Amino acid sequence: MDRPAPSAFQVPNSFSKHHHPYFTPAEVQHLSDKQRGKLSVSQKERARQQACGFIEAVSSKIGFPRRTIATAQNLYQRFHLFFPRKDFSYHDVSLAALYVSTKMHDTLKKPREILMVAYAVRFPELAAKSKTIGGEVDMDPMTVEHDRQRVLAVERLILETICFNFTSKMPFPYVIKLGRKLGASKKLIKFAWRLTVDSHRTPVPLMYPPNTVALGCIYTAALLSTIEPTPSSNTNDESDRKVANLLRQKGDWEATYMAEAEDLEEIAHILIDLLMQAAQNPSANTSPRTPSSPSPHPSPRNQHFSSGGSPHIPQIPYKSDQLLQLKIAMRENEHPPRPDRPLSNPDLSAMYSGNDVVLLGKNEGTVRFLFGPPGVVGHGV
Repeated sequence: MDRPAPSAFQVPNSFSKHHHPYFTPAEVQHLSDKQRGKLSVSQKERARQQACGFIEAVSSKIGFPRRTIATAQNLYQRFHLFFPRKDFSYHDVSLAALYVSTKMHDTLKKPREILMVAYAVRFPELAAKSKTIGGEVDMDPMTVEHDRQRVLAVERLILETICFNFTSKMPFPYVIKLGRKLGASKKLIKFAWRLTVDSHRTPVPLMYPPNTVALGCIYTAALLSTIEPTPSSNTNDESDRKVANLLRQKGDWEATYMAEAEDLEEIAHILIDLLMQAAQNPSANTSPRTPSSPSPHPSPRNQHFSSGGSPHIPQIPYKSDQLLQLKIAMRENEHPPRPDRPLSNPDLSAMYSGNDVVLLGKNEGTVRFLFGPPGVVGHGV
């Protein structure tokens, strides 16, 4: 008698899940569209900016360093490459991502501490009535415990999504080092740093390594400096124009800095799109940092911090039509995009529909988490 064929949904006794440090733009597009459900592209973008703004507000109120905030925003976006947005509250995912980020950067806070600050951000009217020294919101203990358990449940899913790989390389040091190497002015480097902060509100850090992100932000800052409302006439302007001209063209710098001109152009378009959204909706609490604004949610350790009232959100110094004209000019002279191919399989649906995705968060079978993508693990990883 023939043995019956195994079911397509049968759980294997064991399987391996590989960590993907980066995804191609095609992979990010495919996975994002798969998880956004009935949300439109604009609704998905608003949801992402809302979550990133919430992470920024809670983190700054606690006093977390920039590396913790940026990694949390990155983890939030990575999570929703594999889990539908409709199944999770953005508050739970944001706080779980922040909790995991504190572990990765050794800035650990207990979940309850993060939750209490989050309550103060979510319910400022209750925080204003608080009689405690720290302004802690008086919440029902059962509600706090229920929320804490939800955050810990999502934390497990995030840890499995990153395969428990706590390695996190940030682009911020590269901005300073590469900016100096390229001869950029201090003003341009400072602007590029702030654009790097804003890049974590986008999928850019999911798609490119930190050195490429840093160069892309330097290139974007150099392009934007050409349309500043009040350009200054000094020797730094000439050096910044040279930086833009160098990174615009393919050349030896690509091998030196291990980056491609096409990738820098793609990063510039994504960041300019983010600035255009902020320019069209300046009252939103998701407006990015600009050359004249250190942060819309200053840290308590920042000299600009004010304990009373909500933080002032500065106006974006660019008009949307200026940014649109810049994008058109870039499109007219840019290089053809590089072909996107996944790491191991040209069929995106087949690559991201196996056990490594379906069985996330389930206590079934034995899972071996590997710290690198297929074809890389075992070769020094």
